[in-house]
Amino acid sequence: MLDEKLEPIYADVLRRNPEESEFHQAVREVLDSLGAVVAKHPEYAEGALIERLCEPERQIIFRVPWVDDKNRVQINRGFRVQFNSALGPYKGGLRFHPSVMLGTIKFLGFEQTFKNALTGMPIGGGKGGSDFDPKGRSDNEIMRFCQSFMTELARHIGEYTDVPAGDIGVGQRELGYMFGQYKRMTNRYESGVLTGKGLVWGGSRVRTEATGYGAVYFVDCMLRTRNQSFDGKRVIVSGSGNVAVYTMQKAAALGGRVIACSDSNGYVVEEKGIDLDTLKEVKERRRGRVSDYAKLRGPGAVYIPNGRIWDVPADIAMPSATQNELTGQDARTLVKNGIIAVGEGANMPCTPEAVRAFLDANVLFGPGKAANAGGVATSALEMQQNASRDSWSFETTEARLREIMYGIHDRCEKTAEEYGAPGNYVLGANIAGFTRVAEAVRALGVI
Repeated sequence: MLDEKLEPIYADVLRRNPEESEFHQAVREVLDSLGAVVAKHPEYAEGALIERLCEPERQIIFRVPWVDDKNRVQINRGFRVQFNSALGPYKGGLRFHPSVMLGTIKFLGFEQTFKNALTGMPIGGGKGGSDFDPKGRSDNEIMRFCQSFMTELARHIGEYTDVPAGDIGVGQRELGYMFGQYKRMTNRYESGVLTGKGLVWGGSRVRTEATGYGAVYFVDCMLRTRNQSFDGKRVIVSGSGNVAVYTMQKAAALGGRVIACSDSNGYVVEEKGIDLDTLKEVKERRRGRVSDYAKLRGPGAVYIPNGRIWDVPADIAMPSATQNELTGQDARTLVKNGIIAVGEGANMPCTPEAVRAFLDANVLFGPGKAANAGGVATSALEMQQNASRDSWSFETTEARLREIMYGIHDRCEKTAEEYGAPGNYVLGANIAGFTRVAEAVRALGVI
């Protein structure tokens, strides 16, 4: 429940940010965890510190004109919310999807601020994107859009200012087009201005795998607190994009049997285990759907159109698609079917009702700001390599990622215990992230 000292702060967030439900949800989740913090550290309730953390430092909205293959001018809207730079340059991805609005980007930037703080790396929080939909567009159309988008964005970013990366709808292809335009405009090879780049032009090994791998490492740590592991466990993973694919890969490597994955049209179940080579062929090279995967795999793979993947009985669930995809009813179904652990690979994929259902049922629950921090952590490692003109091996980079994720888990676990809620990783992540940012904000004065 929200502490009475924090109620006016949340009421002000609602008043100042109307019709931005996802942002309201993200702020409320953090504020719900802070009652014990302000009681123990009343200085955090002074100087409008919490209010400042709920208000972005800068919100940028711009027009993105581009010409399609039929020579028609199209107009999209671009966003960059530079939320908080107390710990370092703004850091966060770019999302290209028709659902993108200012409230979406603010929610993601708010979450990103605390997620980045949990990594222990010197990076602030930001997020950006556009309502542009890359699906069905030719490479030339995507290139023209990305060049126009970067023409405006370039004036707001830089390796010491704001370092974007990829997200939904933005992969190496899109980042390549944007980096090329940035390089052309600035006449500099400033490789540290974007992360998630291709290996031959400044990228880092493990960055592609990092979010999925990191989420599995976090869940593995949670399981170990109860003397369990992935070995022999049935695993379901929502989504079938980059995060989901590498979540499945690492879960299988640790002995799990991944039996289901999904996309926006439905889900596929294969009891003997999803074949990742086939899935990668369908999703990464053919840009197809999981229904195409089921056709290739034959009778052993059952495709359920418009179904809920959370109806599939499993031991471990990894929601890795998009926000608010797992509802309270879905959570109750998972609990009834014997779920023991949930790790959020996406940003806020579980609704508040779902989170409560998992915590009430004593299910191990890894919130996104902790469990999916592996992507941004490896982006920060990419920034290190760019700054030193170096390139690390896969093994070295993965070892650093694993170390960071173990550190995030331990930080959340110890913080939850300190505040009287052992095993509550939601509270642990919120407080640990908040206190690190809050200390930096206090130190820098009223700016």
